[in-house]
Amino acid sequence: MPQPRIGNRRDNGRGGAGNSGGGSNMRDGGRSRGGGRGRDDGIRSGRVEKRFDDRGRRGGTVGGGSNSNNDFAGLRTINWSDMRLPPFQKNFYQEHSKTRNRPPQEVERYRAAHQITVRGPAPNPIQYFDEACFPDYCLHEIRHQRYTEPTPIQAQSWPIAMSGSNLVGIAKTGSGKTLAFILPAIVHINNQTPLQRGDGPIALVLAPTRELAQQIQTVANDFGSSVYVRNTCIFGGTPKGKQANDLERGVEIVIATPGRLLDFLSNGVTNLRRCTYLVLDEADRMLDMGFEPQIRKILGQIRPDRQILMWSATWPKEVRQLAEDFLGSYIQVNIGSLELSANHNIRQYVDVCNEHDKGAKLKDLLSHIYDQSHTPGKIIIFVATKKKVDELSRFINGFGVRVGSIHGDKSQIDRDNVLAEFRSGRANILVATDVAARGLDVDGIKYVINFDFPQSSEDYIHRIGRTGRKHSTGTSYAFFTRKNAKCARALIDILREANQNVNPELEYIARSAGSSGGRSRGGRGGNGNSGSSNMGYKRRGGGNVFSSGGGMSGNSGSGSASGYGNGYRGGNVGGYSNNSTASGNYSNGGLRSRNYNSRH
Repeated sequence: MPQPRIGNRRDNGRGGAGNSGGGSNMRDGGRSRGGGRGRDDGIRSGRVEKRFDDRGRRGGTVGGGSNSNNDFAGLRTINWSDMRLPPFQKNFYQEHSKTRNRPPQEVERYRAAHQITVRGPAPNPIQYFDEACFPDYCLHEIRHQRYTEPTPIQAQSWPIAMSGSNLVGIAKTGSGKTLAFILPAIVHINNQTPLQRGDGPIALVLAPTRELAQQIQTVANDFGSSVYVRNTCIFGGTPKGKQANDLERGVEIVIATPGRLLDFLSNGVTNLRRCTYLVLDEADRMLDMGFEPQIRKILGQIRPDRQILMWSATWPKEVRQLAEDFLGSYIQVNIGSLELSANHNIRQYVDVCNEHDKGAKLKDLLSHIYDQSHTPGKIIIFVATKKKVDELSRFINGFGVRVGSIHGDKSQIDRDNVLAEFRSGRANILVATDVAARGLDVDGIKYVINFDFPQSSEDYIHRIGRTGRKHSTGTSYAFFTRKNAKCARALIDILREANQNVNPELEYIARSAGSSGGRSRGGRGGNGNSGSSNMGYKRRGGGNVFSSGGGMSGNSGSGSASGYGNGYRGGNVGGYSNNSTASGNYSNGGLRSRNYNSRH
């Protein structure tokens, strides 16, 4: 195998890391408005806009570009049949003797133990890094990063990717897929003819959001810098000058969100004629966000004999169709079940409540978390709208607790600063819209709170997947109201598959939604003595269990005073805090509640 190119180091040696502070993908959620501002306005009221229109565009600009058509019609699809394409090498796999000689029964035991299933002629999975046939410079960085053994998706996908085959990988977030495609990309690049002036990238990684793109760039920097495989990360909402300069000087890897990449392609800043290695990361998310037309437009700019690696957490029909249209013959690797399921390392609690009670309930829940430990770990709170992010952040900040917030209207500098504080633990609570539901790889997240339940069960899976990563455990809470009734049945299925308790009130809503178009009672929560609610847990020292039905037990109040005290066994609990209001609006007062009848 040829050794990496050490010579001809260019002035942006470490892969354009300076670009990682840029702004948002011009179409992170769907469309961009206001000619050149490039904000990801597509996330509105907690939903992703899938319409593409020209309203709000000044001068027809798209994310700061000059293309006047929102579908980039001016970018011509290349007729590759009329071109003579230079050959390139893409099979670099040399199967290790240990891997090749491993008995079939042992291979199947390994796959079964790690829930690996394959479709197509997949090579045997590697079980140890020294079987991966990577060059020494890759193995050195693996040791430097202190990785101990390949994750299941890496073990099975590396032999496929290194063989030059097209691959579809289905695995949950946090499974190690970034390294699964970055290492083969670096090996692929180092075996191609060096870039010449005017050449575009050899490897292209498409990602749905700027946060995910930046995290991919971090891995590309770690493993590419020592062999001068340069990269840049491009997305909208930030000045284009630095990104354009990187592209014009030449980089081997481009990590991009679709909108800004199309902008540069339309304006001739770069091209994809040299691209022979393509990654579609979180393909299901990109399709959910309405990026399919852009993806197809980009694929039309890449030679048809490229190698494609498509990664997805789910396998809906839209992703299957994209794979059939562009990958042709491919090998599919699944980690875990193809059925929608949650990480079993996450303890899930669902509180069925009224909409106007959620503010006080959140306060009480945070009080409980902080009472359990002075270092509760990191907490993400998901809400539906940008406006509610700001409101809830002020609400929590009023307790004297440091909190960060991100949503599509915040500048990239603000988002980077907030995430830096969250990662470091200086602020251990983050309030966010679904821009943080995927691609946010932060260690130490112990709790995920769905203040507003998401629009779909898929989004619920990805939200709670921010915790319980890398074999750790986590806890999720969800406030579920009657307006979420359409999601009740799917949520019950997710809970049961993960061996979680199911709140009887949630089952009632599911039955009501099925029989009467979504009507549910939401009033009495049943007997708090049952202790069987999915939200129940024990208080320290008291041994009391509270139930999440929104009802009452003993003299716990009439239901007007919000708070988790509703389900305590006996007594005048009335919530953790006597500061809760009857209206259920965000109430003032510290997180440390004063009325703990179960303890005092």
